[in-house]
Amino acid sequence: MSEAASNDRLKLSTYKLNTLLGMAQAISSDLRIEGLVERFRGILNDDLGIDRILLYKREGEAWELLLNSNCAPDMVEQIDVERDLLPYGEITFVAATYNTLLLDLDVLIPIEQNNSVVGYVLIGDTKEYEKGVSTTIRHLNFVQTLAIIIFVAMENMRLFRKMLDQEAMRKEMELASRMQNMLIPSPDTMPRYPGIDMASYYNPHFEVGGDYYDVVPLGEGEFGFCIADVSGKGISAALLMSNFQATLRALFDRNIALNEFIAKLNERMMSAAKGEKFITLFVARYSCVNRVMEYVNAGHNSPILYTPHNGAIEHLQRGSVGIGMLDEIPVINVGQLHVPSGAKLVCYTDGLVERTDGNAVLYDTNLVERCISTGGSIANILAMIAKERGVDDHPEDIFDDISMLGFEFK
Repeated sequence: MSEAASNDRLKLSTYKLNTLLGMAQAISSDLRIEGLVERFRGILNDDLGIDRILLYKREGEAWELLLNSNCAPDMVEQIDVERDLLPYGEITFVAATYNTLLLDLDVLIPIEQNNSVVGYVLIGDTKEYEKGVSTTIRHLNFVQTLAIIIFVAMENMRLFRKMLDQEAMRKEMELASRMQNMLIPSPDTMPRYPGIDMASYYNPHFEVGGDYYDVVPLGEGEFGFCIADVSGKGISAALLMSNFQATLRALFDRNIALNEFIAKLNERMMSAAKGEKFITLFVARYSCVNRVMEYVNAGHNSPILYTPHNGAIEHLQRGSVGIGMLDEIPVINVGQLHVPSGAKLVCYTDGLVERTDGNAVLYDTNLVERCISTGGSIANILAMIAKERGVDDHPEDIFDDISMLGFEFK
């Protein structure tokens, strides 16, 4: 090899090393994908003399054309990556593909990550060479290496953006969870009435949930209470529940009849959810003076009332369909009962009493019925139910929000 040829080869090798170093520095300096692609084009077009380039990248199930340098638009529009390129899993000369659509190009270079093709680089020359090897062939391995570096960088950028999005979502979910917890009363913030012990339990399946309970003072020795569950889970359920809480608080007073109250709630929720979600609800009004409870069960799990002097267990079922299911609820039945001394009431959402068994969902209230009749305080009863349900010890068995609201009428 002549000294001139040796010097040329050394210069080319030095150039390629410097180019790879420059690309690494560009990546570390947070150069955007568009900048990386433009740098790739400049190296091939301007420095190496490879004048035709197509660069495809897989985006999910689709393919995106990131770069077209000097290729005829008509040809590019006709290329179907799945049909024309995907059959080739290694570097292939276009002439060997017998695909006349690609004849303006010379070489097809697949880019693999994790044993899957994630991109294609197609390169070609239009210059005529009197002697020697075409630049597409001479620089083939270098072009492949450069393309792999760019694709790794683009994947790292994608993962980094995904991580940032997940972190932003996590912070938003934490904020939403704190705000939702402000809407749901804790045992310490619930109103107090002589002869009434109240307790509650709240365990959302995710950071935010679709369960809600509340106790609303109505004046003159009366209070209302409710427990509700929005269909579905996550942010959309939590947003609708926040809307529901505001509506319930605005409408609920001691003068409104419960059937009218349910009808108005249904109207508001139909307007808010457009029939895409519904809410099951148990709502009641209790008078501490005459110990009378009125209630409507709007498609909700039946609260369980236990009377200790005779051991009777009653499921409070009277009511209507859930709200948000129909434009107008055809029948709303209001239940009424006199609450005997010592009675205990446990209201709950379906996450407490539903279990999965393979593909089947089993409904069982035996746990609530057994615990409510133990004779303990209402707070201890709710704690016992949560413990035996395995909320803390076996969270993998829980697939929905769990809420409970309990009362002891002394």
